[in-house]
Amino acid sequence: MANTSKTRMPKKKKRLIILGTMLLLVLLIWLNNTNLFYSDEGNYKLLAHRGLAQTFDISQVEWDTNTAEVIYEPEHPYLENTIESMQAAFDLGADVVEFDIKLTKDNKLAVFHDHALEYRTDGVGEVLDYTMDELKKLDIGHGYTADNGTTYPFRGKGIGLMPNIEEVLSTFADKELLIHIKDGNIKSYEVLWDDYLSNMTSERLAQITVYGDDAGMEYLRQQSPTLRILSMAMLKSALLKYELVGFTGYIPKDMHNMEIHIPLMYAKFLWGWPNKFVERMDSVNTRVVIVEGEGKWSEGFDTEESLLNIPDGYKGYVWTNRIDKINK
Repeated sequence: MANTSKTRMPKKKKRLIILGTMLLLVLLIWLNNTNLFYSDEGNYKLLAHRGLAQTFDISQVEWDTNTAEVIYEPEHPYLENTIESMQAAFDLGADVVEFDIKLTKDNKLAVFHDHALEYRTDGVGEVLDYTMDELKKLDIGHGYTADNGTTYPFRGKGIGLMPNIEEVLSTFADKELLIHIKDGNIKSYEVLWDDYLSNMTSERLAQITVYGDDAGMEYLRQQSPTLRILSMAMLKSALLKYELVGFTGYIPKDMHNMEIHIPLMYAKFLWGWPNKFVERMDSVNTRVVIVEGEGKWSEGFDTEESLLNIPDGYKGYVWTNRIDKINK
């Protein structure tokens, strides 16, 4: 009877083939994500948070802290979210300026951050309780103190300084801007789109990024597939998907046309970090911004020492609250 049994591969040879295949796969993944062949030359860009603002001890901040009451001794005359502070930031070398907006009683968009006017101003209540003309009469420097209320260095100096978004867009018509919608009101997004963004040229719209809550970002994405947007849910979903498949070089669709804010301490775990990752994001119109600490309270690279932690050759954006200190 003929012998029909097949010759079996020796176990040792089989193990060597499996090991070789695994090593080849690891090599390919490494080659696809290494920055070894990238030049360390190149400059990052600066994103100035609320223009040039008064700062405070981040470690003392809770969700309900009135930060105007705990500022450091002032080192400059600027107040956050004003035309003057934004102009100062650009003059000092900012590539992008971030500012906050809220809807007013007469459906305008005021540039202001806090949920309560009394934190910084001599007004009481919410931005939504006032018309834009009424908000212009408030003193936005009223509540600032660095010595527990003994002195108020900006009191009386901020009358009329709360801008509306139209002033910002017209004053900085050729600058990159990051707009933060703070009130979670879907009407704010509708007004922003209908009255401002929808009328922009594609070139101008490419200079604008918007971030806020999930519902608002969903609305804006329906209006424009290419506007750069960001919400916390978007960020988490996009980064998770990228971590699962990014080693291949594939960029999930969720990561297209958005902005990524990520603490530097976590960014190092991204496939291709830093240079190849930033290059990948650039290819899908996504901007990469690194922040300090855990990213909870808008921590920025605010000292020259903190800049030493930025990887060589990083060409993305750096978040700062003190552009006057880091870009002398």
